[in-house]
Amino acid sequence: MQGAAPSPLDHPVHCLHGVGPEKTALLARLDVHTVRDLLLLRPRRHEDRRHTRPINSLQTGETAAVCGAIAASGVKSWRHGGRSVFECVVDDGTGRLHCRWWNLPYLQHHFHTGDPLFVFGRVTSLRPPTMDHPETERAEAGDDESIHLRRIVPVYPLTEGLTQRWLRTLIFRTLRQHAAEFRLATEPSSPPDAPPADQLILDLHFPTTPDAPEIARRHFALSELIAFQLELQRRRHLLLTHAVGRACPGNNRLVRPFLRQLGFTLTEAQTRVLREIRADLRTPCPMRRLLQGDVGSGKTVVAASAALMVLESGFNVALMAPTEILAAQHAATFAHWFTPLGLSVDLVTGSRKTTHAASPPPPTPAPSAATPPDPATPRLVIGTHALIQSGFALDRLGLVIIDEQHKFGVAQREQLLRKGHYPHLLVMTATPIPRTLGLTLYGDLDSSVIDAPPPGRGQVKTYLRGVERLPKVWAFVRQKLDEGRQAFFVYPRVEEDDGDTVKTVVAEHRRIARELAPHSVGMLHGQMPPAERDRIMTAFRRGDLKALVASSVIEVGLDVPNATLMVIENAERFGLAQLHQLRGRIGRGAHQSYCVLVADLRRPETRQRLAILAETHNGFRVAEADLQLRGPGEFLGQSQSGLPPFRFANLATDLELVESARARVRQTLL
Repeated sequence: MQGAAPSPLDHPVHCLHGVGPEKTALLARLDVHTVRDLLLLRPRRHEDRRHTRPINSLQTGETAAVCGAIAASGVKSWRHGGRSVFECVVDDGTGRLHCRWWNLPYLQHHFHTGDPLFVFGRVTSLRPPTMDHPETERAEAGDDESIHLRRIVPVYPLTEGLTQRWLRTLIFRTLRQHAAEFRLATEPSSPPDAPPADQLILDLHFPTTPDAPEIARRHFALSELIAFQLELQRRRHLLLTHAVGRACPGNNRLVRPFLRQLGFTLTEAQTRVLREIRADLRTPCPMRRLLQGDVGSGKTVVAASAALMVLESGFNVALMAPTEILAAQHAATFAHWFTPLGLSVDLVTGSRKTTHAASPPPPTPAPSAATPPDPATPRLVIGTHALIQSGFALDRLGLVIIDEQHKFGVAQREQLLRKGHYPHLLVMTATPIPRTLGLTLYGDLDSSVIDAPPPGRGQVKTYLRGVERLPKVWAFVRQKLDEGRQAFFVYPRVEEDDGDTVKTVVAEHRRIARELAPHSVGMLHGQMPPAERDRIMTAFRRGDLKALVASSVIEVGLDVPNATLMVIENAERFGLAQLHQLRGRIGRGAHQSYCVLVADLRRPETRQRLAILAETHNGFRVAEADLQLRGPGEFLGQSQSGLPPFRFANLATDLELVESARARVRQTLL
């Protein structure tokens, strides 16, 4: 039996009339390869060109449509410059509008005296009323199929070589031929209450009312989100119903002495989250949990307690961090906690291969929920991306912990999970995830939030300063160093780039060392050898260095309670969420701490953006603002590959649609 014929919507775009090889290549730059791609090319905006204005009512700077008759036209040329201007004068009875096109003399063959003409453009002058390079169309009586004027008109993204007029005409013509087929091509994920797809696609491009494009966009966005959630929740449903992992109830023989030796009591928020994790670990169904907590909220202690529950149950634990600095910090912290309990903590990074890393074990039958743990002493392995390399394996893997998950891609997370047989997973992040991203990027995970910091933390005051205030900043820094405190100085670049005025770590280290003498000043960045980085960090922690000039490599991993000052220059070069993370390196002791953001504040948008950090220390508010300003791609960074390229859904604004899609899919799968 032969398969069904492919939909015309899936035909390559070069099958359309007027689309040759050159235009096919240009459309490919817009990610348009098929007829469907073309009709799903979302307009950047719409312009209402339905109503004309009298010429004598026009105002400079406004965009308007007028209709009149061509009173005169002609070309003026400059003999020596090779330049020309074609001018067409339109008269509507109230005044005359001068339309000018520079260096397009051939247009004189398209305009004739007495012809009725629609004109749409921006008024550049009133003496006389003038528009430069407006859009025009002959105003023929009874012409009800005008594409570019006398209607609400789409404005598309373009690439060099394509014009709005050509692309708009192609899409208009293609809609007339293929819009009805969208009714047949509607995805199963489309919401049941959606209008017919052919009407939605028409409203998306050539609406009859101003609100129709947004209504259509929301329906297409909801369909996208439902399709994405369907895939996400099916994967989770399969895990919950078919995966047999390892129950790790623990017996408190390690957790109790660990909590006693801490010297402080867990906060109510930490205790609540720990109960949620324990409930997950007790079952053979693999835990999949996201742990969010602002900088300094105490996530590491919670992760350590979860690791101990698994170690008590006889299984190994792997913790992956994004940088060697953070991995080494975790290794030192966990060794301090776990060594008195008789536990082994190993560190595996690109530059440090521990001798304890196991060789890949021979294939063994998949364990059942009743499989007893191996009696060998379990251990914790902490590492970077080295943990997901083929040369590393860890048998009896019961729990995977990933710190600063936003620094990893989803594929990397899965690579580490495949090192074991359905191990439990705890994903941690100190960058609060806005709810829209949480329900999409982490929609297959349960979520826990530590929403209160431990007591005794110092407050951080954040100040925004222009570069002209730097002398006062230096005076304040010297005062605090004289009082015995320590300081960070952060810069966006390590070394100078030709033609760039951005300050760099290397250049500023030399200057700051002179400025703050006799106080000792160190330098730290990601291009340094690991041994040198370790030496510098150790010296800073001991207090041998009073100041540290660094790149954003210190964003995670450094915990120095005596460091109470941070100066970030060229702060406008960082995202808000990253600045909030950097700020989290101070305020970790009992002393008052200060973060000074130094930036070029001449642009109002820069001042407004950075002022958010001075106004709030709530990480979720900062993250929401950052998402609104930069969008999800920039917010997550280049390494995060977990989000699909949505055409219509806007994860900065479509929380309602995300929640609706999630609810519909969960109802379907029940």
